Amino acid sequence: MSILKQFYPDNYIDSTYQIDFEQMQKQGIRGVIFDIDNTLVPHGAPADERSRALFLELHRLGIQTMLLSNNKEPRVKSFADQVHTSYIYKAGKPAIGNYEKAMKLMGTNRKTTLFVGDQLFTDVWGANRAGITTYLVKPIHPKEEIQIVLKRRLEWIVLYFYKKSLMKKKRGKAG
Repeated sequence: MSILKQFYPDNYIDSTYQIDFEQMQKQGIRGVIFDIDNTLVPHGAPADERSRALFLELHRLGIQTMLLSNNKEPRVKSFADQVHTSYIYKAGKPAIGNYEKAMKLMGTNRKTTLFVGDQLFTDVWGANRAGITTYLVKPIHPKEEIQIVLKRRLEWIVLYFYKKSLMKKKRGKAG
């Protein structure tokens, strides 16, 4: 199943809001690229108190932020304005060009950048191809567009093998 490894995240957690960004900053992270929908807020929702507080904290830590979304500009700009960050819309994820553009705009590189998103086949695969450390988060809300629902079914297969590979690694370290 090695072909699936290109879709595996470096980290898989329940929520964006569980990431210890202060620790990441101490480890040299200088920029974070985020997906928006179902990563920071439910699909189509405006920025909420939690997302605004997160961006405030990141900026306080001196961490650059960027939104990278396949969505259209009105959606992305509106959210970006609410959290006071830069953005790239119609990003064409998983193509790597806009991941690289985001790093250039933030003044970061592959080693000093994190990517946080909720989809394997766009967010994680693109960031992996760009050489960026990835965080896959569980979708915030189950209501999604039909094309995403269909992709989720395929993601379950990849995540099954991902989790199985993690268990294998743990057994290898214990033995």
